[in-house]
This record gives sequence, C-alpha cells and structure tokens, in this order.
Amino acid sequence: MLNVLLGFTAAKIGAVFTVPRATMATRLVRAKRRIRAAGVPFELPDRSQLPARMAAVLEAVYGAYVIEWSSTGGEARPLPPEGLQLAEVLAQLAPADPEARGLAALVLLSAARAPARTDADGRLVPLLEQDPACWDHALIERGHVHLRAAHARRSVGRFQLEAAIQATHCARLPGQAPDWATLKELHLALQQLAPSRGGTTALAAVLAETDGPAAGLAALDQLGEDAVRFQPAWVTRAQLLERLGDRAAAAAAYDRAIALTTDPAGRAYLTGRRRAVANRTDPPRD
Repeated sequence: MLNVLLGFTAAKIGAVFTVPRATMATRLVRAKRRIRAAGVPFELPDRSQLPARMAAVLEAVYGAYVIEWSSTGGEARPLPPEGLQLAEVLAQLAPADPEARGLAALVLLSAARAPARTDADGRLVPLLEQDPACWDHALIERGHVHLRAAHARRSVGRFQLEAAIQATHCARLPGQAPDWATLKELHLALQQLAPSRGGTTALAAVLAETDGPAAGLAALDQLGEDAVRFQPAWVTRAQLLERLGDRAAAAAAYDRAIALTTDPAGRAYLTGRRRAVANRTDPPRD
C-alpha cells in the first residue's frame, strides 16, 4: 500500500524497515505479483468493510507518517498532506474508533514540532533543545481533541500511548525539562502493549534521564542483533556512552550512526557530536 497508493520508493520504505533497497524492492515486486495472481481488485470498499480493515489501514497510514517524518531531509516543514490528511480522514470516518483518533493525535502532535526541527541555518535541532514557542499550537490543540476523544472510549491502544508520549513532550514549557516520570510510565506501558525496536530505544533514552545513563544503556543492550542496522539505536548508544565518559566507544557508535544516516542535516549534527567527543577534555556529565 505504501508503494502502490502513496508513491514511496523502495529506498524510502527500506530505510524505515532497516533493510537494503534491493531487498525491499524484491519484496514489493513479489507482493504485487501475488495480488495479480489472486485477482485482488483495486476498488473503493464499502464503509461497512472499514472496521474489519481498520487495523491494516492504520498501520499503512502510520507507515506513511514514519517515512515522511524521517525523510524530510532536515527541512523545517510540516508533514506532507498524506500523513496529516489520511490520519484525520480515518478519524472522521470512524470517530468512535479510539485507535483511529489516537493515530490522528499522534501525527498532529508530531507535525506541530516540525517548524522547530531546524534552525535558521538549516541545522538540526534535537527535540530537547527546541523552543516550544516555535511549535504549531493550533496543531497541538487539534491533536488534543482527538486524544481526549480516544481516551473517552476507555480502550487503550498503541497509537493512543504514542500520542500521549507526544502530548507529554508538547507540554514542555520553554527552559524546562520534559516530565520524565510520566514519559517513563508511558514508554513502559507502550513496550508492554506493543514492543518494538523504536520503543526500546526511546525507553532507553528516557531511563537514562530517570535512572541514569547506565540503566539506559542496559535497556538498549536488550535489542541485541536488532540494533545492527537501526540508526536511532546507535545515536542513543553514542549519547549514553558519551555521558558515561567512554569516549572511544561513543566515537565508534557515532561513526556507525553517521554511516546509517541519510538526511544531510542529521548527518551534519551527528558529525559535529562525533567531533566534540574526539576533542573533549572535560569530565562526563554523569
């Protein structure tokens, strides 16, 4: 669906699933052949079929959101119309579905921070260093509307938890730290409900703030071989090793993260961090 209907290339889809472009291209070709062989028609389904298909549709829209968010090339712009519009269309079609509402909230809250992702010179600005005043507060409010509607259904799901995490970040005031205790609770709940590489990596970063960088690194180690091609895991590992004062290991982790980074702004930021580690003479933060 991501390739056929939304026009994403095999390279973009492969980057998100951390598989080589050629491998993803082969998988897409095989999928299209199976569709043709089975005679599955491309037609607009009746609305009555939506509940049975909702889980798959939500995953496809979520995939579009992840691809677009991770392939902006460091440009300070909101998500393209596909991510925003599809999520809100689903929420409109199924207003009583808490996960459809949760996904709409997730995409809107993420998109709200897009204007602050880079500075005036196009350099990447990490989330914790962004100025909340630069966020799109109209999008944040729209996201909260969906999230409140989802919570009212009293049926917690993955997308609602991810949206709640984004809402917690968006609640940060200028000059203040996020609510790490709440983020830890939400990430632990998300990992219990829907464990993933991304979730483990994010939890490790939060644990580094609540329990110390050694605890975060221990959580990250649980990924094992799943981290080999997962760029966020290497970025997080590098930052935690840097905080622990292991400059050699941090530099090696930064090298691996840089090798896996495709957008120019992200690569420039990590290269700067790598250079700072090599030149550092002051003691570690923790």
